[in-house]
Formats: sequence, structure tokens, C-alpha cells
Amino acid sequence: MAKGYTPTILSIAGSDPYGGAGVQIDSKTIHALGGYALSVTTALTAQNSTGVKALLPTPIEHFKLQLQTLLEDIQIDAIKIGMLANAQIIEVVAAMIEQYGISTVVLDTVLVSSSGTPLLEPKAVTMMVERLFPLTTLITPNIPEVNHLIGGGYRGGPEQIEATASHLYGLGATALLLKGGHGSSPTHAIDYLLQPNHPAQSFATPWVKTSHTHGTGCLLSSAIATYLAYGKSLAQSVADAKVFLSQKLQTASRLQLHYHDTTRTRREPIF
Repeated sequence: MAKGYTPTILSIAGSDPYGGAGVQIDSKTIHALGGYALSVTTALTAQNSTGVKALLPTPIEHFKLQLQTLLEDIQIDAIKIGMLANAQIIEVVAAMIEQYGISTVVLDTVLVSSSGTPLLEPKAVTMMVERLFPLTTLITPNIPEVNHLIGGGYRGGPEQIEATASHLYGLGATALLLKGGHGSSPTHAIDYLLQPNHPAQSFATPWVKTSHTHGTGCLLSSAIATYLAYGKSLAQSVADAKVFLSQKLQTASRLQLHYHDTTRTRREPIF
């Protein structure tokens, strides 16, 4: 994977003060895989192990300045995009990708937090589809996100993937990783990689019995972006990222809660 220099991966995502998602977990992942992480924050969140309490989008002029300042100085080998917050931010991201000719872009289509808090304004979803989908190397929606984008009906079964892919291609997506973390398989998490003119590929990893699920989508997408920055193929990047995620789920951090409520759902960080 040597390139003669450290590959740079830019995370464009929200800030998670809890450290389990957003730019924080992206940076941890990128550095764990040997890349160099840069980050531009789309929003400040107030969140902890129970979920997201509030969200404050970054003022658009400052957000744009963050991006410009980095892109004028550093060659970016890949971008990982997470939470985008609003339509203004989406437009700036799309314009910067076009202006600087960045060709490797992984978009994690974050719409709602795992605790149920909306993370993208409804009117901005259309903007994300129209402006960003055509600029991406890969989008990584989970089952609820797929259904939000196509209007429902997708359950994660292999018999549905071709029709679902056609629908998403019609929205402008270039390649898809349909994640199976919400799927019904009793033994494995099965993701499907779909690329035009390629047969569908499935990637299955055994379920890991854990409560450490906070930030899994962020970790997976930033790992894929890092492997792509090293020059790996899309399929190999997805395969390696799935293995990396599985390993991290098995060795996740355990934090001591400030109070001892054993009845509530625990959402510890992966690492």
C-alpha cells in the first residue's frame, strides 16, 4: 500500500464530543490505518452515550473557509462525507469537490442518528441527491436510509438489490454499498456492493454480540475512503473495511458511566 507519502483523507462531518462518531471516529480510523486525517466540521452536536441532544450547524462562511484553507494547501487523496446538516453546506461541499477536482469521494448518507435525532433537514435531502450523488465514488446507505431515498420497500434481501440499485442509479449514484446492519440474517451482517457493469458482490461478517454500535457507519465509510486513498480497488477497500470494523467491534472500548442505570441501552464507542 506504499505511496511514498502518507495518504490524506479529509473527513467532512459533524463533531461528536463523545468521540464515538463524526470527525472524531473518522480521525481515529484514518490514523489507525496509516493515513493522515484532516477534518472540516459541519456541525457541533451535544451528545453522549444515550444519543444526540442538539445540533448546531457551522456558520456557512466559516465552513467554506475551513474547506478552502485546507484544499489550497494539501493534496487530498480521498474525502469521506458524513453528516451535512443543511442545504447550504451541501452546496459548498459539491462546489469545492468540483473546483479542486477531487475524484475519490465516499458519502455516508447520514439522515438520522441512531438515537432517532434528524441530522439533515428534509429539504436538504434532495440537494444531497442532486448535487453530491453524481460526484461520489461510493454511497453507503443502511436499510432505513435506502428506504428514505427510494420511498420504502427495501428489506435487505438479495432478491431486492438489483431493483434497488437501479432506483439509486436513477438518482445519480455511481456505486452503492447497501449496508445490512439492520438486516434480518440471524448469523451475518451482509452488505452488497453494486457497481455499473459489475456483478453484485456480497460481503458478510458474523454478527458481533455487542452494544458498541455507536459510529459503526462512520468507521466503515472512513475506512473505505482510507483504503481507496492507498490505491486499492473499491471491492478490496470494502472487504478490508468490513474486516477492520468487525475487529474493532470485538475489541471495543468500555467506559464507566457516571451513574449506574443498568436498564438503559448502552451505546459505547467502538474505540
